Amino acid sequence: MIIVRSPLRITLGGGGTDLPSYYRTHEGALVTAAIDKYVYVTVLRPFEEGIYLKYSEIEKVKQVNEVKHPIIRECLKLLNLKSPQIEISALADIPSGTGLGSSGSFTTALLKALFAHRRTHISPQELAELACDVEINKLQEPIGKQDQYAAAYGGITCFNFHRDDRVSLEPLGLSMDTLHALEDHLLLFFTGYARSASAILSDQDSRTKESSSEMLDNLHYVKELGRRSRLALELGDLKTFGSLMHEHWLHKKLRSKGMSNQKIDHWYDLARDAGAVGGKVVGAGGGGFLLLLAEDKSRLRSSLKAEGLEELRFRFDFDGTKVMLGP
Repeated sequence: MIIVRSPLRITLGGGGTDLPSYYRTHEGALVTAAIDKYVYVTVLRPFEEGIYLKYSEIEKVKQVNEVKHPIIRECLKLLNLKSPQIEISALADIPSGTGLGSSGSFTTALLKALFAHRRTHISPQELAELACDVEINKLQEPIGKQDQYAAAYGGITCFNFHRDDRVSLEPLGLSMDTLHALEDHLLLFFTGYARSASAILSDQDSRTKESSSEMLDNLHYVKELGRRSRLALELGDLKTFGSLMHEHWLHKKLRSKGMSNQKIDHWYDLARDAGAVGGKVVGAGGGGFLLLLAEDKSRLRSSLKAEGLEELRFRFDFDGTKVMLGP
C-alpha cells in the first residue's frame, strides 16, 4: 500500500495572477503558504483485475476510459495500464470547494502515489508541472498554477509565473520570530459556504483574455500588493502585512459580484471591529474560509464564535507532497 499526503494552502498576496490568461502576457507573482491540513491518497493492488475507486463516490470499472472522476481518469491514462488492477482511495481534512486549493492538492497527491506505486521518483517541479498539465491543459479548467506548486513544494514561497509558462520560486526569508508570530496571529474561520471556483475564475479568465482594462488594472495592482506583502513579511512587519491584506480584499471584491455576499461582508466588518488588522476570503471567493490577521485573538475568536463561525487552527507545512507509507 502507498499512502501520500499533500498540503492545502492559503494565499498571502498576489492571488489571481497565476492564470495563464494573465501571466502569459504580463507575468504573475504571488506569495502562498502550505498548511498542515491535507488531502490523503492511498493506492494499492487488489486481488482482482479492475479499477476500484473510493472518494465521495465509489466506482468499480474495468477500463480507464470508464472512470467518471475526471482527474483520476486523466492521471490513470498517464500510466498506460493494459490490464488495470488498482485501487485508489481519497480522504481530506477539509471539504472541497472551501478555497484552500484542494483540487491541486488531490492531483499532486494522486500523481505522487501513482509514481510511488510504479517505484518511480518524481521531483516537486515535475510533480507540479504534471498536475498543472492534467488540470489546465487536459481538463481545460479555468484555474491557475498556484495550488499545484504550493502543494508540491510546501513552505511559504513566492512563485513567479513567466510568459513562457515557466514557474520559478523563492522561499521567503522569514526569521523564526516572524514565522511563529505569523502562525500565532493568522486565523481561519469557515463561512459555511462551499462553492466551485470555476464560475468566478471563468469570468476573470474571459475578461482578461478580452483585455478588460478594469480587470487588468485590478490584477496589476494585486500583483504589486503581493510584492509589498512579501517585503513586509521579510521585514517582520505584520501590521503592514495585515493592512495590505485588507487592501487586497477590497480590490479582490471588485473583480466579481460573486466574490462576497452580505453575510461575508457582515462577518468581515465584525472581525475588523473586533480588532482584525486585515483579512480576506481565501481562494477564488464566494465562500470557503475567511483568513484574518489579529493582534487580539481572543476578542476576535469570541466575536466570530458568537456568529456561529467555526475556527480552523493550523500551522505551516514545510514538507510538501510526501509519501507517508510506501515501497
